[in-house]
Amino acid sequence: MIEVKQLSHQFELGKKDKKTVIPVLQDVSFSVTKGEIVTLVGRSGSGKSTLLHLIGGFLPRQSGAITINGTDVSNFTEAQFAEFRLGTIGFIFQNFQLIQSMTAYQNVELPLILQGVSETARKIQALETLEKVGLKGFEHHYPSELSGGQQQRVSVARALVLNPLIILADEPTGSLDSETEEDLLHLIKELNDSLDITFLIITHDDEVAKIGHRSLMMHDGALIDQEVK
Repeated sequence: MIEVKQLSHQFELGKKDKKTVIPVLQDVSFSVTKGEIVTLVGRSGSGKSTLLHLIGGFLPRQSGAITINGTDVSNFTEAQFAEFRLGTIGFIFQNFQLIQSMTAYQNVELPLILQGVSETARKIQALETLEKVGLKGFEHHYPSELSGGQQQRVSVARALVLNPLIILADEPTGSLDSETEEDLLHLIKELNDSLDITFLIITHDDEVAKIGHRSLMMHDGALIDQEVK
């Protein structure tokens, strides 16, 4: 479902005559099969988020190759990747990334609008997805009227509403307390079991890492260990 081959990445800081090159990823290769939950574990600064953003098409690839569901996306333009994501990838952010001026329903409906789904079908899909994540009755609440856990559930619903094959999650429990974290992890397991969605989750939290079928360990931009659960 996801295949990464010899992926390297670096950031350049400063002006042309005084550039500082910061290596972030070093020759990373791994694969994720359909229906797996794989957790990517490592300290802050180990390259986890950069790797996830490259796989999701939010950063341009510099070297190596990325294949998603049999499609080589390595040389996709930003526009091509945006279109590809709509039908294939959902994304869950640590800080929710909800639009504050939109209700929970409107936040979840937005990807359907971008995909050109009719208003009637949008309503059915958005409401069903909110119910699926336990938010029936909260459709018309704005993010400021929801708890952190509820906001993250809206984020999960938005990622889920287009029935993606893959969900990429960037520290999805990082802003949650331990009880709410447990609820979200249970929801991820349920979605994986019932819908066979593939998850790639980055985390530095041992409890989050435990839900994966496998954990990949990163250190200083390199993949150093693959533990089979």
